[in-house]
Amino acid sequence: YDEHLRGVAGARQVVKDLKGNTVSDFKQVQPVQPGKNLKLSVDLRIQYLAHRALEQAVAAAQARSGSMVILDVRTGEVLALANYPTYNPNNRGEFRPDNMRNRAVTDLLEPGSTVKPFTAVAALESGRYTPHTKIDTNPGYIRVGRKVQYDHLNYGMIDLTAMITKSSQVATTKVALDLEPQSVRSVFQRLGLGQSTGSGFPGERTGMLPNPTHWRDLARATFAFGYGLSVTPLQLAQAYNVLANRGIKRSVSLVQGQTVASAERVIEQRVADDVLAMLKTVSQEGGTAAKAAIPAYSFAGKTGTVHKVGAHGYEAKRYQSLFAGMAPADAPRVVGVVV
Repeated sequence: YDEHLRGVAGARQVVKDLKGNTVSDFKQVQPVQPGKNLKLSVDLRIQYLAHRALEQAVAAAQARSGSMVILDVRTGEVLALANYPTYNPNNRGEFRPDNMRNRAVTDLLEPGSTVKPFTAVAALESGRYTPHTKIDTNPGYIRVGRKVQYDHLNYGMIDLTAMITKSSQVATTKVALDLEPQSVRSVFQRLGLGQSTGSGFPGERTGMLPNPTHWRDLARATFAFGYGLSVTPLQLAQAYNVLANRGIKRSVSLVQGQTVASAERVIEQRVADDVLAMLKTVSQEGGTAAKAAIPAYSFAGKTGTVHKVGAHGYEAKRYQSLFAGMAPADAPRVVGVVV
C-alpha cells in the first residue's frame, strides 16, 4: 500500500533573486496530491480476545500451534487474525523466525469434516436430496475399494441433516458416490477453495484443489469429507462466510472499505439457508460440538479432525482439530475458524 499512502509532491514556478531567495510565486505547475488514509479492519478488542482464547486452547489441548480467523459477515473484513505461538518484535532474545509466519494465511492443511456442509450443498443442488432425505448407514461402515470408512457408531437410517449433525463418514461417502464426480468440486471452487481470498497479504497460499480427469471412487469419497485437498484457515473462513451471507461470496480484506463491490452470488439462497439450518444442529444435544453450546446464544458450525501424514501414511494419534462456524445463528454477523 505504499503508493496508496505516499502521495505526490507538487511543483510551483517562482521568481528568485541572485541569492536564491524566492521573490514571488509565478504559477502552480502541479498541485500537491496528499497520500490517502489507510485503516486496518482488525478490531483491537476482538483481536485481544481471540489471541487470549487461542493461547488457552493450545495449552489445554497440549498442541504445538494454533490459528484463529474472525470475519465480518457483511463486508468480508478481517476482525481478528491470531496465531500461537507468537513473538514480541521488541524482545530479540527470545526471537524465533518460525513464530513470525502468519499461520492463518500461509499454512496449508486438509480441512477434514469442515467441508461436509459443502458436500451437502452439492447434494441439495442436484435436486435429488432434501435436508430430510434418508441415508442408510448400516452397519456403521462402508468399503470403498480397499479402504473401509467408519462412523463412531452405527447411526442406522439418518437424513442429510443428521449427516452433518453426527459428521457421518458413511453417509457422506454414499452421497458423494451418488453425485456426479465434478459436482462436489464445483461447489468447493465456487466457495473460493484453491484460489486467493483477495486479501493481498504477502505470502498468502492458495492451497490445492485437484481436478483429475478420472475420479476414482475412493478419491471422490475422501474428497467429500476433506482429504486430498488443502486450504488455509483464511480460505476456510471465506467459504463459511458464503453460507453466513446466504450464498453471496465476498473477497477478504485486512483494510476497511475495500470489499463492498466484491459481492457475487455463488449459491442459491434457499440452499445456503438449508445448510445453515443443518449447521445449527451441530451444537445441539447429539451433535459433535454439543460441549461448545453457549446458553442463550445461538451459533452454527462444524467440527473437523484431520490426521497428520507421517512416514507411513496417516497417523492415528497425531492430528489437527478444526472448528468453523458463525454467530448468531439466525442472522450471522461474524464467522470464525479455529485450528
